[in-house]
Amino acid sequence: MKVVYEDNHLIVVSKLPGEIVQGDKTGDKPLSEEVASYLVEKYNKPGKAFVGVVHRLDRPVGGLVLFAKTSKALTRMNRLFSQGKVHKEYLAITCSMPTPEENELVSSLLRIPKFNKSFVVPPGTEGAKEARLRYRVLGHSERYTLLQLHLLTGRHHQIRAQLASLGCPIKGDLKYGAPRSNPDKGISLLSYKVSFLHPVSKKEITLYAPLPSDALWQSFAPLLATLRSQDEA
Repeated sequence: MKVVYEDNHLIVVSKLPGEIVQGDKTGDKPLSEEVASYLVEKYNKPGKAFVGVVHRLDRPVGGLVLFAKTSKALTRMNRLFSQGKVHKEYLAITCSMPTPEENELVSSLLRIPKFNKSFVVPPGTEGAKEARLRYRVLGHSERYTLLQLHLLTGRHHQIRAQLASLGCPIKGDLKYGAPRSNPDKGISLLSYKVSFLHPVSKKEITLYAPLPSDALWQSFAPLLATLRSQDEA
């Protein structure tokens, strides 16, 4: 667990693929408990530290996860999320390049809990929900493509399902059509950037996740560093 940002109200960490954000039926220790243990140790807190789960990431996904350190911050961050005022950007490495290279995808997604999977279905299908995201090709290697993704809705497995529907599954994502798994059993999808107005100080906060250390991600590091410099200019 790497702490990317911390103040009296919030803590933002970079999650590794395979970690779960909140406890589930597996019984594995969730990231929320890791954060609580970190806070107890760092501040010599008696008893347990308050850690509010603001949002979640799929288990095989890495990158930024926000937690609240107070109930007031949790309530306010939940409100910002529900109002669409927390802006998240993802990076994905896909097995194919989409056409066109920049577009907004609008799909009807149907979640099938039995398979823990979502499917792109015809509009009007009972139980389906509209899913929207924007993507842009940032670069590519000999075999893979790097995409920048902006979520406009927050549906179950949305990015994974919508990209797979284009014939561009995320590297390592066997569930959605990738031909082989990644060595760490994760998928090459990163919660890379988050921007929001701080719920207490009202300052604009923009945070970036560190890139994974494997060679493919690192090959895109110079390109992303240039884009980040342009963002911050």
